[in-house]
Amino acid sequence: MKNILYIASHRADRAPGQRFRFEQYFEYLGQNGYHCELSYYISERDDKYLYLKGYYIHKLIILIKAVLRRLKDLRRAGNYDVLFIHREAFLLGSTYFERRFRKSKARMIFDFDDSICLPDTSDANIRLKWLKNPAKTEKLIAMSDMVFAGNAYLGGYASRFNGNVKIVPTTINTAEMHRIAAMPKNGKPVCIGWTGSMTTIKHFELAVPVLTKIKEKYGKAVTIKVIGDKNYENKELQIKGIAWQRENEIEELSEFDIGIMPLPDDEWSKGKCALKGLEYMALEIPPVMSRVGVNTEIVADGVNGFLAEGEAEWMRKLELLIESAELRRQMGREALKTVRQKYSTDAMKGVYLDYLNSLFATDVPPQKRQ
Repeated sequence: MKNILYIASHRADRAPGQRFRFEQYFEYLGQNGYHCELSYYISERDDKYLYLKGYYIHKLIILIKAVLRRLKDLRRAGNYDVLFIHREAFLLGSTYFERRFRKSKARMIFDFDDSICLPDTSDANIRLKWLKNPAKTEKLIAMSDMVFAGNAYLGGYASRFNGNVKIVPTTINTAEMHRIAAMPKNGKPVCIGWTGSMTTIKHFELAVPVLTKIKEKYGKAVTIKVIGDKNYENKELQIKGIAWQRENEIEELSEFDIGIMPLPDDEWSKGKCALKGLEYMALEIPPVMSRVGVNTEIVADGVNGFLAEGEAEWMRKLELLIESAELRRQMGREALKTVRQKYSTDAMKGVYLDYLNSLFATDVPPQKRQ
C-alpha cells in the first residue's frame, strides 16, 4: 500500500474543485493500492470569514493555522510516497513549503484547474492582493515530478516548464450526481439557473443584460435562480442568491431547466475547466455556455447544449430552449451521454491510476536525481 498526502486548502466535500478533481477518486485508489489522506487548513468556522471584506484578524489567524499545518506536513512528508499539491501548499506567494517537500523521498504531483498564473483576487480580499504571487505557478510546475493540468490550454502552459504533464479533466461521479426525478411542470415557469461562488458571481453578471430581455419577453413564464452567493440580489430580475450546500446541492440544481455558463473571452477563462457546465450536463440540464476555451470541446453546439457569443446569439438560443420542452429533454440526454463517455470518474479513473503508477516506474523520482 502506497500513501498519498493530498495538500489543499479546504476540508473534504467543501470545495467543488477538490471534490471533482481528486476527492472522488479516494475510494477507487484505496481499492488499488493507495491510502489517501487530505491535509487542509481552512476550517468550517474560518470559511465564514475568508471571503468577507475586512475581518483581517480572523484572516491572520487562518494564515497562522496554515503555517502550523504545513510545518506539520513537512515533518511527516517522509512517511508518504506521493505528495499531491492542489494549486498551492500555502495561500500566499511563497514556495517555501513546496521547495521543502521536494527534498523528501516522496514523488510530487502539482494539480491545477484554473489560470492561477494570472492575477485574480476576490473583491473581498482585493486589499490583500499584494500578498499573492501568481508567478510562483511556473516554479511549482518546474519542481514537480508530474503535473495534472485540467485542460489542454493549461497543459500547454505547464509543458513550458515540465516535461511530464498529463491532461486530467475535471470529472463528475455520475453514480452520485444524477437528476432527481422531475415533477410535472403543470404550467410552472422555466427555470434558468447558474451555480458558482462569491468569487465567480461576476461571470453571472455578464448574462444580466440578456436575462433582462428574456424576462421582458416571457415575464412570469421564466424564473432565474442563482446558487453560490447568498448575498447576491437583483430586484429587477427577482433574484435572491442562495448559499451552496453540499447536502442539498443536487436537489437545488435539479430545479434548473436550463443551465448557463457565461464567461469573458480572456486568458483566465481559457484556463477554466467548465465544472458548472459538466454539472448541468450530468443532471441532464441543457447548458448554454460561452464559446470560450474548453467549453468548445465539451459542447457540440446544437447537440448536447448550445455555445453562444454575443447578446443576440445568447438570446436566440435561450429562446429555443425556453419554448421547447422536447429540445430541453433531447439535449439533456445527449449532455449526460457526453459526460458519461468523456468526463466521468468511471471514464477517467483507470487513466488516473495509471498516471500515479507511472511515478514508480523508476526507483528514484526524476527531480531527485538533479
